[in-house]
Amino acid sequence: MRKATLAFLLGVLALYRFPDLPDARLGAAALALLVASIRFHSLRVPAWFALGFAWALLRASWILAAGLPPVLEGEPLVIEGTVAGLPRAYERAVNFDMDVSAVTGMGREWPSPGRVRLSWYGRERILVPGETWRFAVKLKRPHGFMNPGGFDYEGWLFQHRIRALGHVIDSPRNRRLEAARGALVDRLRQRLALKLAGVARQSSQGNVLTALVIGTQDAIGAEQWQVFNRTGTSHLVSISGLHIGLIALLGFWVGRWLWSLPGFTVLYVAAPRVGAVCGTLAALVYSGLAGFSVPTQRSFIMIAVLMYGLVVNRLFKTIDLWFIALLLVLILDPFSVLAPGFWLSFGAVALILYGMGGRVAPSGLWWRIARLHVVVAIGLTPVLLMIFGQNPIVGPVANVLAVPWVSVVAAPLALTGTALCFVWERAGIALLDLALKNLEGLWVYLQYLSELDYATWVRAVPVPWIGGAAFIGVLIVLAPRGIPARWLGLVWLLPLLVTPPPRPKEGELWFTLLDVGQGLSAVVQTRDRTLVYDTGPRFNERFDAGRAVLVPYLRQHGIGHVDTLVISHGDSDHTGGLGSLLAEVSVGRILANGPIGGRRVSVCRDGQHWRWGEASFSVLHPAFDANGSDNNRSCILKVSLGDRSVLLPGDIEAEAEHELLKQHRESLKADIVVAPHHGSKTSSTASFIDAVAPDYVLFAAGYRNRYRFPDAAVLRAYRAGGAIPLLSAEEGA
Repeated sequence: MRKATLAFLLGVLALYRFPDLPDARLGAAALALLVASIRFHSLRVPAWFALGFAWALLRASWILAAGLPPVLEGEPLVIEGTVAGLPRAYERAVNFDMDVSAVTGMGREWPSPGRVRLSWYGRERILVPGETWRFAVKLKRPHGFMNPGGFDYEGWLFQHRIRALGHVIDSPRNRRLEAARGALVDRLRQRLALKLAGVARQSSQGNVLTALVIGTQDAIGAEQWQVFNRTGTSHLVSISGLHIGLIALLGFWVGRWLWSLPGFTVLYVAAPRVGAVCGTLAALVYSGLAGFSVPTQRSFIMIAVLMYGLVVNRLFKTIDLWFIALLLVLILDPFSVLAPGFWLSFGAVALILYGMGGRVAPSGLWWRIARLHVVVAIGLTPVLLMIFGQNPIVGPVANVLAVPWVSVVAAPLALTGTALCFVWERAGIALLDLALKNLEGLWVYLQYLSELDYATWVRAVPVPWIGGAAFIGVLIVLAPRGIPARWLGLVWLLPLLVTPPPRPKEGELWFTLLDVGQGLSAVVQTRDRTLVYDTGPRFNERFDAGRAVLVPYLRQHGIGHVDTLVISHGDSDHTGGLGSLLAEVSVGRILANGPIGGRRVSVCRDGQHWRWGEASFSVLHPAFDANGSDNNRSCILKVSLGDRSVLLPGDIEAEAEHELLKQHRESLKADIVVAPHHGSKTSSTASFIDAVAPDYVLFAAGYRNRYRFPDAAVLRAYRAGGAIPLLSAEEGA
């Protein structure tokens, strides 16, 4: 069973090593191996590997077959379908998923793309899960940013079976066709969310309270996530195994107690068996409220199998429960391996079983709890560094208090209060207020820990062999005390601790234009210095390019300090990620043409020049007395190394280009130029292109952006000048 499950996992992982979906014949060969294993027992483990590969291939083929045809991107369409999941309401907008059943456009009907994610702007609307609607929409295929260390949004959409994104167009065709049917769990979650909304608004921790009850994390702000991540407590705002276990235990006790009362048929069915059924049902309901995330699935399956053992009078080993849960999660959702939560959830439980099992427990409850958190913190270090490029050093200190605080006090108060709101509202609200007070008290503690200078260890994401060596080292270090030579684990950990992050060699310079959508952000690295030019756009109050792209890129390369930050101008598509950058990374000098969030800045002016080793940096614009629009006062930077150079002109337009040609015609020549103003037709005049004469022109523009950048005429002009165009939306960083 254990070998078979691990083989199945490896088979699923093998599929994702292919850059494209492999031929179906490869899946057929895997199934043939499975059939052969019936006769040849030695092939059973390879057959489980083949089964995992074939199952993941089959599921991926089903999802990819339902994609949006390219010809329909950006075209007005009329779709019909059912609201799926829990709609997310914001001020003057609602985001929701829809299972599409019919598509009409361009004078004909089209196959359904499956599930789509839509935004409906305007006044705030309440959509109910299970309702059937008709909408006029514009759709596009999933497309995420492509950056080292960045969040794989396209992979996340694939994992959630979302095959198109779009928005609702104002149209008289937009109307509800049928009232809500089915979707009972999601409708209950929505009712609970509405009940909680009034209480949650009264506290800064109201969004955390909502997350504890129904598992929705959309309202948790970037600053809160920063505190949770720096203290290693982000698992507290997801409904985890401990929460579900407590609910199952409560259901078990209540069921056993009720069945033991006089008048029940205890002689026919033992009370513990009834308690096991009640505990399983309670865990199932709570898992449904949490949206059945991967950690929730793992917890529920382990609890359900354990309760099944009580019913049939069979005792399962804990490690077998872990393997059963792993196999069933992979069968239910082979794409769960794409989510960090899969590895953190199963990894944490495996470490607890390995690091705490088969040992004499230390005396005292708090010592056991402290040891458990230390084991998990040490064991997950390689995983956290491989995924996030950081590890919360204060995690054990934070969790030793936060876990019992939330699981034993705040969460039970929140759940009991929510349930009471339906039968005795005043008492329910009182309990919810008490839960909020507890969360606010915990927040003071977590915030203090997160502000410590040593709260988080930031390191370049290790290459696979270093991560693998560190994992072996962790297993040796956490081995039972009787195992000889445990100190060798430290030897295996040395590459992780002492290997420096990759940096340019002496006399080298690395330039990276990041893929931030419709905006701009670039990083320049020398052997021991780092410059950031602009920080990309801010998409909404919870999502900006600094947090999603720039900071992860810096962590991927082990950069914890930016020596110089250049802000070309104040437009939000260039400064949207600034807050996240300043919050996560220390920044030295800032060059800008205006105030930057209360920080002291140096005014960017023509004539400024500095050197980092053999690399030189020159500001070519704006002049001291420059006038004009904010775009035309962009800070223009030229970076040179030997006879190679890169020109970063911000969002200048024709007026500023003419001024540059007067003042710096000879200095404009560059091998690489980032197209001014993202490739707008108001920039990149013929004389400017001739003066720069680039070998490559880079366009920082979003996929199918509303401005249609880069302009076709601008592309032709650069090609005519001998430049090779590269688009960030197509090439990535």
